[in-house]
Amino acid sequence: MSFKTVKKEASAEFVEKRSRFIGYIRPVRTEAEAVAFVNEIRAAHRDATHNCYAYTVRENNMTRYSDDGEPHGTAGLPILEVLRGAELCDAAVVVTRYFGGTLLGTGGLVRAYTRGAQEAVAAGGIAEIAECARLRLLFEYSYFERVKLLLEREGGVLLDQQFSDRVALEVRLRSERRERFEAALVDLSFGSAEVQFLGTVLAAE
Repeated sequence: MSFKTVKKEASAEFVEKRSRFIGYIRPVRTEAEAVAFVNEIRAAHRDATHNCYAYTVRENNMTRYSDDGEPHGTAGLPILEVLRGAELCDAAVVVTRYFGGTLLGTGGLVRAYTRGAQEAVAAGGIAEIAECARLRLLFEYSYFERVKLLLEREGGVLLDQQFSDRVALEVRLRSERRERFEAALVDLSFGSAEVQFLGTVLAAE
């Protein structure tokens, strides 16, 4: 299992026909976090003309958006379409507008809110999150370099290493690669290596 989300909270700003647009984005894990983010931006920009938003979270497969007073379909949905187009989830975007006195028209609003969301996504960056297995590996010293090469080949990450009577490594790798990795480790060590499963985590790739 894997999905894409935004790497970090970020913002981007531009001016279109004297209207000021500020796009904000934040990674969120729940609808409650998304709503809190929207309310936080609204509070920070109480004097703004509009604070339009969209968010999508994996929890209950929840998606919401709002035009916040802009003509129907010109703000919230375009923001959501940017998230969908980038295949992002667990992400929330708010695009704040300060009206500059010039009407943008329906098409102009769609383009402006789309740009606000796109620039926020670009500023935040995209991360792929994958379900990973955490494993503890126990093996003889003579296999150390070959085990490290095997881990690297499978795209695994070395989290910790200890040296006593045997080498003990704590590693993380994608869950779908675990079975192949363990089989290769058994072959490499002629069956002497031990593998302890420590659980699964979600981690950025």
